[in-house]
Amino acid sequence: MEDTETPAHTSAGRSPWFWAGNYFASSAIIVALKLTDAITSTVAMILFVGAMGLLIPLVRAGERQNCASPVMVRYNRRILAASFGYVLGLGIAIALWNNYELSGPVVFAIALLPTLPTFAMIWAMGRYLVEEQDEYLRYRMVRAAIMSLGGVLAIGIFWGFLEMFELVPHIWAWWVLPVWAVGLGLAQLWMKVRGE
Repeated sequence: MEDTETPAHTSAGRSPWFWAGNYFASSAIIVALKLTDAITSTVAMILFVGAMGLLIPLVRAGERQNCASPVMVRYNRRILAASFGYVLGLGIAIALWNNYELSGPVVFAIALLPTLPTFAMIWAMGRYLVEEQDEYLRYRMVRAAIMSLGGVLAIGIFWGFLEMFELVPHIWAWWVLPVWAVGLGLAQLWMKVRGE
């Protein structure tokens, strides 16, 4: 029998690109449904948490394909757990804020729901840098993080001036985390494509 396995799809499972495509397609559909008011914010958040389930096989497929070290596997698990906590905390906080009359310490407490997982993400990255023994891999992570931070700063400054001159609407500062995370992924992909 002829061997029909390809790098994109092996007997070990589907490619990370398959799972990434499904995740982004699902997210785009959810955003489109929300923007057209076909679904409520609560339903959108529930669907988005469900779509985040696609990140689990995405990460596992990436680990299989790249033969991830135990340090990277722990980092991925920590980031996944913190990401789920962030989205869940954000969804709960928004739902409580939109549906109940809240004030004082309760509002402060619900603001912490999505904030605390971001601290876990920062800790996970710091822990990775401490645990990773390979200097090149540490360098790549630091470089990707700095590239992503530069992107967030550039976008934030540009948007801030556009907002100041009333050319664009105000956006909440918590968007920094998703933009930074996307930038981190794009920076890592860019370095991989360039063979760095």
